[in-house]
Amino acid sequence: MKIYTRAGDEGTTGLFGGERVSKSHLRLAAYGTLDELNSLLGVLAPHLSPALKSGGHLERVQHDLFTLGATLATPADRSDLLGQRLDRGTWPIAAMEADIDRLTALAPALTAFVLPGGCQASAYAHWARTVCRRAERETVALAAAEPIPSDVLVYLNRLSDWLFALARAANAVAAVPDITWSPREGADR
Repeated sequence: MKIYTRAGDEGTTGLFGGERVSKSHLRLAAYGTLDELNSLLGVLAPHLSPALKSGGHLERVQHDLFTLGATLATPADRSDLLGQRLDRGTWPIAAMEADIDRLTALAPALTAFVLPGGCQASAYAHWARTVCRRAERETVALAAAEPIPSDVLVYLNRLSDWLFALARAANAVAAVPDITWSPREGADR
């Protein structure tokens, strides 16, 4: 099978069901950012300590992002195709929240705004959080224009929280303090 098809050479791509749309379509922006987030999680994965890899949650999220991408690549009038393409649900929100609580317990109490950074795993997790927030914003824009399942937005909102908790836990496990924001830092510059 060839990787290239030439079908998109003029700036269009096919959605599930065969409809062709512009590569600037809101759907593509949303699921393209999910793909970007998934790639970034692949970069993050080898930097996580074994304690933070337990449970396989990061890999689960990567699978879920493909599921959400397939959902967003399917027009509402072709939702019948999803059953043929998706064989599992996403990480239940309650389970994700329980893991947020577990990760939060690993880090010191949150007493200030946290700047992205610290150890490499934390920096990547913060970066992934910001990409997740962009994916959420793009999905909200899509939802304003076309119907999408509401659970996609709930998942992305909670996932950004999970990534924040993961970033803080990564610093804690590495014994690297979070970088906290101070409104006076840099004021003299």
